[in-house]
This record gives sequence, C-alpha cells and structure tokens, in this order.
Amino acid sequence: MLRIFVAAGLVASAVVHVQLAPGYQQAAPGGLGQGTLFLIQAGVAVLAAVFVLLKGSRTAFAAAAVVALSSLAAVILYRYVQIPALGPLPAMYEPVWYVAKVVTAAAEAAAGGLAVAGYVLLQTSLPGSRPTARGRRRSASAA
Repeated sequence: MLRIFVAAGLVASAVVHVQLAPGYQQAAPGGLGQGTLFLIQAGVAVLAAVFVLLKGSRTAFAAAAVVALSSLAAVILYRYVQIPALGPLPAMYEPVWYVAKVVTAAAEAAAGGLAVAGYVLLQTSLPGSRPTARGRRRSASAA
C-alpha cells in the first residue's frame, strides 16, 4: 500500500504540472520557460512513480523522495523568495497560493514523507541485520 500512495502522490503532482504548463510557457514561448520545467518535472515524477511501483526497493523509495521533496522545496522557495533568472532557468517567483499549487504541494509532501518512511522501513527490515543493545541495526557479519 505504501508504494501505491507514494506513486499516487507523484502522479497527482505530475498531472497538476502538465495542466499548468501551457499557461506558464507563455513567458518564453521558444525557450526554456517555466512550462517546460513543469513538463520535465511531470515526466520525472511519473518515472519515479513507475520505479517505486515496479521495484519497491530502497533505491526506488529514495528516488521518489528526492523527486517529491525537491518539487516541494521548489514550490515553497519560489512562493516566498524572489530569485532572479539564473542562466537558462527563468525567474519563477509567484507570491500566491491557489488551489492547484496547494494540491501539488500537498501531494509532494505526502509522497516525499511516505517515500522516506518506505526507505527507512526497508532499512530496518534488511535480511542479515539485527538490533544492537541501543536498538540500532547491525550487520550479522559485523557481530
């Protein structure tokens, strides 16, 4: 179930980004605009969702966490901090919250948090590891 919820959060974020991309690309119709970045984010989120669904490994959960939490960090950063254009990256400051932005931020936060939980749960249930006196896991070969 955890894999499904992580993937659902990533896909929800991707859907919102695809829906918003055309309106954000108008500022740079022929170049690397915010709309293009939204489509790239959506593609990466879908790939991470498929990866976590198919593999469910620590690597898949780590990838999902990186994608979700970096997207969340970007939406929060560009909401509160006015960063100028950096090289090919456009200035994306947008000091408002609206429904689509809240939905994607919530989906990214949920997916990121659940992906971190999945990563941690897999770490603590690795074969060949056993708890030490302090409750941490230690490899059986290190004992």
